[in-house]
Amino acid sequence: MPVYTVSNVQNLKICVVMVGLPARGKSFISQKIVRYLSWLSIKARCFNVGNYRRQAGAAKPSAEFFASDNAMGMKVRRQAVEQAVADMNRWFFEEDGIVGILDATNTTHERRDWILKMCRENGIEPMFLESWCNDQDIILRNILEMKATSPDYEGCDPEDARRDFLERIAKYEDVYEPLDETRDQDLTFVRLINVAQQVIINRIETYLESRIVFYVMNLHIKPRVIWLSRHGESVYNLEKKIGGDSHLSPRGLEYARKLPELVRESAGNVDLTVWTSTLVRTGETAQFLPYKQLQWKALDELDAGVCDGMTYEEIEEKYPEDFKARDEDKYEYRYRGGESYRDVVIRLEPIIMELERQENILIITHQAVLRCIYAYFMNVPQEESPWVSIPLHTLIKLEPRAYSTKVTRVKANIEAVSTYKEKGTSRVGEPSQDRRPLQ
Repeated sequence: MPVYTVSNVQNLKICVVMVGLPARGKSFISQKIVRYLSWLSIKARCFNVGNYRRQAGAAKPSAEFFASDNAMGMKVRRQAVEQAVADMNRWFFEEDGIVGILDATNTTHERRDWILKMCRENGIEPMFLESWCNDQDIILRNILEMKATSPDYEGCDPEDARRDFLERIAKYEDVYEPLDETRDQDLTFVRLINVAQQVIINRIETYLESRIVFYVMNLHIKPRVIWLSRHGESVYNLEKKIGGDSHLSPRGLEYARKLPELVRESAGNVDLTVWTSTLVRTGETAQFLPYKQLQWKALDELDAGVCDGMTYEEIEEKYPEDFKARDEDKYEYRYRGGESYRDVVIRLEPIIMELERQENILIITHQAVLRCIYAYFMNVPQEESPWVSIPLHTLIKLEPRAYSTKVTRVKANIEAVSTYKEKGTSRVGEPSQDRRPLQ
């Protein structure tokens, strides 16, 4: 099966140029785009100008550093963006990059014209993405997030950090020139007004650009939590068989009864929706949860084809070449008459898109599917994602943030077999130390 990327055919190289004042969610959006495209096998990287500025010696500058009449500050900031662009160009042409994201404020016409010139000279398609926001609730939430996660305020008194950051925003407001539909009518751009309350699109001409636009239109930056859980232990799990549509074991039913308490302790009184696959074991796991529930065919377990219902020992004995091929490249290997992890990612894309639109969701599904979803939020490389440990009877809490996703694992203290298979063996059991759950 060909690599899932549309850009290689056209040999496109796209630079997404972020635009907007601080605390408008630019870094959050940048990181989300990178994770989404990388998850779909499209080579993407974010170049955060703030990181380059910190590397240049301005690690924790005061608000005055960002004043337009601060000559030293302007010099360092200019050097930072020049270095970021130079590194991005090298990445495009030496590492065959496809989508580079220049994460910075880029608030003036002069700065954006310079970036446009650099892109044109290097055969890179510039796509400007502005996050414009005057919703004070969103801005204040973003300020709180910045205080908590930005390296600029690490170790600072929270109130001092808040005051300084508000002053920094004011310095940028003095020179801010938003994208203009008349002046910039020849540019490819997207303007997100108050996240996605209104979206203005101009000259989106390629398929990959349209994919990026559709994705960011579905994003929101409100605080939310996603909970993940495998179904309870099943009869097939006890028999070491893969696939199938078996019922829960007695211990699996015990987990199903325990799950409402685990969710309540983690979520409190949050109103959430439960998504399950169409298979019996996920429905039985969700049966005691007092929330709205939706079934998704796309959440069904990876199709093992002719190996469905077999143990790994049986597969190794009957299909030794396939068994070895799967261990060598588990992400790409497709079971005879079945699916690969790449196939699962492709069918999960609508799930991810809908997940980005929602606020608080509990997903009860299967090991391979959860590995793919977990890899999306945690930015796990493709080749590693099929080896992530997702144990039974464990609730995983994901909290997406601007610079990362916080993960918390809550065990139910109900015994269950391990279905984890180490590379190079047909036995199942707990992963070794180097295969512990990725954080």
